[in-house]
Amino acid sequence: MEQTILHASAVSCAGKAVVFTGQSGSGKSGMALEMMALGGVLVSDDRTVVSLEQGQVYASAPVAIKGLIEARGVGILSAQSVGPVAVSLVVDMSMLETARLPPERETIILAQSLPLLYKVESRYFPAAILQYLRQCRV
Repeated sequence: MEQTILHASAVSCAGKAVVFTGQSGSGKSGMALEMMALGGVLVSDDRTVVSLEQGQVYASAPVAIKGLIEARGVGILSAQSVGPVAVSLVVDMSMLETARLPPERETIILAQSLPLLYKVESRYFPAAILQYLRQCRV
């Protein structure tokens, strides 16, 4: 099984995971916390193990940080966590989306193409990501 560790956070909803990539301070943990408050479940925070099985990318937490998430200004919090979970979406938190209806983008993880979104600076973004995981994009 092929695998690597990404500087990323991941959240699960409806049996699918979103992976948040980006530089330190780009909002990965904050997005994960927002999604968890809306019903998502933590997969991993800060470092995410991605593995490839039968053409599908899966996300999970390294053992040392499973069930832990950092809330800046608050500290390290315990959380229910799941994994491994099939990755359905990647969000690049260091890129800002400016288009109202963005084009379909893709990124490559472990030689597999995955849908890619850029960060949207709006209060509804965590809810939109959860809906994406539940029903996908038209």
